Amino acid sequence: MKYGFIGTGNMGGALARAVAKKYAADVLLYDKAMDKARALAEETGAQAADFAALVAQSDYIFIGVKPYLVAQVLSQVKDALQGCRPVIVSMAAGISVSELSSMIDLPIIRILPNTPVSVGQGLTLAAKNDQVTEEMTAAFLDAMALSGDVMWMEENVFDGAGTVASCGPAFAYMFMEALADGGVYCGVPRDKAMLCAAQMVIGAGEMLKQSGMHPGALKDAVCSPGGSTIEGVRTLEENAFRSAVTQAVINAWKKMTGKM
Repeated sequence: MKYGFIGTGNMGGALARAVAKKYAADVLLYDKAMDKARALAEETGAQAADFAALVAQSDYIFIGVKPYLVAQVLSQVKDALQGCRPVIVSMAAGISVSELSSMIDLPIIRILPNTPVSVGQGLTLAAKNDQVTEEMTAAFLDAMALSGDVMWMEENVFDGAGTVASCGPAFAYMFMEALADGGVYCGVPRDKAMLCAAQMVIGAGEMLKQSGMHPGALKDAVCSPGGSTIEGVRTLEENAFRSAVTQAVINAWKKMTGKM
């Protein structure tokens, strides 16, 4: 099985790294800037390849270009096919399975991963057309096994969920940076403050997943009466923390879906 990546930027590169952890020798990389593809190939043990060779050899072709370029790239893929019928895996935000299927008559899997896939802790949302068989799905999930979680999502809520999953890391990094800044103000060395913030977020996220409890209930369990945590919560509320985060997600979703 061969896995081709067209586009090795931030997201395409992150996912290529994840797949290459398991199948480095079977990963082919192409980028308009081939120096970028060759550098990633050297880093991961994958192979840089020209466009035509990648299309001809790949069983799965991951499209990691900007959404406005997807139609053009799929047209080029169609021209380069040599009797093969690869599965197209598109990571372009805002382009539905039905839209992709109208561009090229092949099995289509639409995904929206986030950058933590590169360290095996990502979340990838996925949807597919009816040409994708159970065997194709199983092989796709096998290739993605070291990227983190894959969550199949209905298309009517795909973009909303994708905004939380794919834009969310940037918001989380801002939160962790702010936490670390607070720690530094309190005298903690920067490197230790950042590690405290990072591990706290990892642990809190895992606790939310495993417990199945509402995050509000988990928050309440940390806040003792008259304590320091509730004082911090009050300060966040006073500064519209939750409202700002909610609005950030809504505005990012509007931008992704062209509603802004």
